Amino acid sequence: MRDYWKEPVPKKVNKKKIITITIIISVVIAIISVLVVYYNNKSAREWIDRILLRKEVMQDKVNTIELKENQNMNLYAFNKYIGILNKNRFTIYGNTGNEETNLEIQISNPIFDSANRFLVIAEKKGKKLYLINDKDIIWEANVEGNISQIHVNKNGYVAVVITDTSYKTVINVYSPEGEGKPKFKTYLSSTRTADIAISNDNKHLAIAEVDTSGTIIQSNIKIISVDKASTDPTNSLENTYKGETDKLITSIKYQDKNKLICMYTDSIHIIENGQDTILMSNEKRKMIFQSIQLTNHAMQIEERSSGLFTADSVVNIINTENRGTKEYMVNSVTKEIYTYGNIMALNLGTEIEFINTEGWLVKRYVAYQEITDIIMSNNLAGIVYRDKIEIINL
Repeated sequence: MRDYWKEPVPKKVNKKKIITITIIISVVIAIISVLVVYYNNKSAREWIDRILLRKEVMQDKVNTIELKENQNMNLYAFNKYIGILNKNRFTIYGNTGNEETNLEIQISNPIFDSANRFLVIAEKKGKKLYLINDKDIIWEANVEGNISQIHVNKNGYVAVVITDTSYKTVINVYSPEGEGKPKFKTYLSSTRTADIAISNDNKHLAIAEVDTSGTIIQSNIKIISVDKASTDPTNSLENTYKGETDKLITSIKYQDKNKLICMYTDSIHIIENGQDTILMSNEKRKMIFQSIQLTNHAMQIEERSSGLFTADSVVNIINTENRGTKEYMVNSVTKEIYTYGNIMALNLGTEIEFINTEGWLVKRYVAYQEITDIIMSNNLAGIVYRDKIEIINL
């Protein structure tokens, strides 16, 4: 018969398990507490960025590329490299400052453009251009007329604006597989080209043009089908968007899902699903800079008075997909901006703050002198001095 009066044996407590769980819970609570403080307390965030996350770097404490003085060098940052064009040699350096390769580029007065791993270099007011993939030349080409603008999309499709021909403007479009032969050409007879862009799916060419022949400025955006233009250029125009009278368009950029972002001197628009809508306006605000050269974002910087002789820079960032906005503020007037991919660099004089499109500080560079020139890609930045380039990994 079962002994109901027998006392139950107490279960053995697993002290090791309890200690482990307690430590995990304490760590989670500590992380959450730090995140809450980081998000809500600016002074604490500054301390965490500088001391714990090591986001602040000082001049002379980074990798460098030595420059030869008194030489006409042309510098450009692309992908994860810095390139120096000098005497028809394009020397490519990695993020540690070591030379990785050099290419023969027969160009002396270059203009550059890059996207993803592609870089296009052309002779400004000349005839020569090259397409580079990572560190290799894919093709080179010569044009009839003089090159005034270039553009490359993330897949290596290139558009080149050519002047001084029988037309006001000629635009050549090249594919990365085309061996330097134009995929098609399109012609503008009377207007000036402000900017060009090829969509991320390679299907559309957008041309921002400005007509100044009359008493008022008229800005228009033409959308051309790349497929149609390849077989029948005269019937390739898909749409024309007419800007408001006297609004001057300065830049356009295709972003994901065929969104075309258009920057005017006083506003930023988005053309999507056939509709032209204002994203950001300068009305009633002192805007000192704006840019659309970002991944699925646009930005403006407002100068806002903070005292009798002082002012702050307020960076307004808008997500072009969901229209969400972020704000970032520095207690100084921004002297210049540089934007690429997901990174914005604010030149504050002797400091540069690199922030991302989520509105968070990525790196702060502190110099002992005035900073006058920066080159930047999405992966690194180069602070250019007379005798060296200091490399900041982003």
